[in-house]
Amino acid sequence: MIDVEVLGAGLSTDVPDPAEVRLLCSRAAARLGVADGHVAIEFVDAPTIAERNARYRSRPEPTDVLSFPIDGAEPLAGAPRELGDVVICPEHTADLREAIVHGMLHLLGMDHERDDGEMLELQRELLAQAER
Repeated sequence: MIDVEVLGAGLSTDVPDPAEVRLLCSRAAARLGVADGHVAIEFVDAPTIAERNARYRSRPEPTDVLSFPIDGAEPLAGAPRELGDVVICPEHTADLREAIVHGMLHLLGMDHERDDGEMLELQRELLAQAER
């Protein structure tokens, strides 16, 4: 089971309810063969994400989503995998559901800057599935 911790959901009225956040994360993980793990999805304001973007990516401006993977691709013996954290700024995000899936796919090892479009295609598929 994917354990999803949702933080800062009250920051914006546009934030999906925690059950939907959990469903989006679980579907992304399942598509990549990850059945167990923990992820934190945090919604923050523009100054907070700008500070983290500056600290971790040397880009001192707000962005839409940041992903911070923790464990590697292999599960730890006897413990669920700590997938990592996704930080989302609703104020700088056009589609919060897309940002959730996007961040989750990064935690699962995908990288749209290095693949041939696979990550973004899977992202579109997962979002279309969620709309049904």
